Amino acid sequence: MPLEKAQVEHIAHLARLKLSPDELEKLTLEMAVIIDYFEQLQMVDTDGVEPRDQFITAENVFRDDTVRPSLKQGQALGNAPESDGKFFHVPKVIG
Repeated sequence: MPLEKAQVEHIAHLARLKLSPDELEKLTLEMAVIIDYFEQLQMVDTDGVEPRDQFITAENVFRDDTVRPSLKQGQALGNAPESDGKFFHVPKVIG
């Protein structure tokens, strides 16, 4: 399928890209090659091939979620540069 410069200009406009004439020429050629690859893929016989979302068996590699003792509030705040005894004090980042 031949790709025209007008089509590439339209795509660039939609993507809010400002292309120089040289860039437009180069992109037209590159996109034509990409479209040719897609046309080749459409010719592949996929009859009898089930669609898949994964090609390897996925398994959970995380440990079991078990309840364990945690730090007391005072211990967690102990090394904080600033706190009020209940919360960490951090610099304001949102106006």
